[in-house]
Amino acid sequence: MAAFKDEAEVYEYLGGIFRRGMEDSALVAQLQPTGIVLRVHYTDPDAVITVDMPATAIYEGAGNGPDPNVELFMTADTGNKFWLGKVVLPVALAKGQVRAKGPVAKLLKVLPLAKGMFAPYREHLEAQGRADLLDV
Repeated sequence: MAAFKDEAEVYEYLGGIFRRGMEDSALVAQLQPTGIVLRVHYTDPDAVITVDMPATAIYEGAGNGPDPNVELFMTADTGNKFWLGKVVLPVALAKGQVRAKGPVAKLLKVLPLAKGMFAPYREHLEAQGRADLLDV
């Protein structure tokens, strides 16, 4: 059974951590010069989040936002586990749990910056009483 009941929850929690990251001026200063426009396609439930790092903008929904130069494809459960620090992206890519399109090496270079968002993601889930999303 999927951890998220609908796409609105995916946007609230998984989209929310991207929005929160874009509020961190130190993080933004490191992400903007990368030129990465990341689109994450989630399934179960279906949701699409586009993160325009140079413009510090987040877009929800298929077809919204600028064209991406890197795309990731994964279940929403895998996305949740990633933000909990339980999925190592290079390993997930190798195992086929996450599929990628575009210059993934560029994304992997900024991947260590995501670790700083693991604790805020967990704290948000705890504050919302979402133990079901924590215990995966």
